[in-house]
Amino acid sequence: MSRIEQLIGEIEEYIDGCKFQPLSNTKILVNKEELEELLVELRLRIPDEIKQYQKIISNQDAILTDARTQADAMIEKATAQTNELVNEHEIMQRAYEAANQVIEDANNQAQTIVDAAVRDADNIRQGAVQYTQDMLKSVENIINHTMEGAQGRFDSFMSSLKSSYDIVSANRAELDHSIQRNDEAAAAEPEQQNQQ
Repeated sequence: MSRIEQLIGEIEEYIDGCKFQPLSNTKILVNKEELEELLVELRLRIPDEIKQYQKIISNQDAILTDARTQADAMIEKATAQTNELVNEHEIMQRAYEAANQVIEDANNQAQTIVDAAVRDADNIRQGAVQYTQDMLKSVENIINHTMEGAQGRFDSFMSSLKSSYDIVSANRAELDHSIQRNDEAAAAEPEQQNQQ
């Protein structure tokens, strides 16, 4: 696991541990310094990893240059051998045949080296793209998980508030009913005394 993934995990844990602001289901209370420290380190780490992948991708140019240099050297060597053979009159025909074969072999080897270098460069580029895709998917999953966790905590909080509200309302209704009965009883007493 890279340090960037560790930092993202730490940020996710930090956000999960934060409390909601009173009367809010979307805002949380965070320690600005702690969150800024994590974000600063994340910003510092991302360029290092990107530079590593850029360096790998830039190496493809060196691989291709090396392949071309080797191919040129082989062709130059084949040409020199051809010139030497041509200079000897008796074996001129064999010299042409050998030189052509050497040039063909050199061209085949050079093409093989160039093809391998291009494949390696494509694989490196594809790996860098896949890594970036995986990182973005990981961040997307973390954000989604954080949102779901926050929604669950909010739903639980609202359920608890509703339960408390129902209890308070029931107690208040019961008190109102009790007060009304006492008022009716108090009103009835003077009438009874008057009748006696």
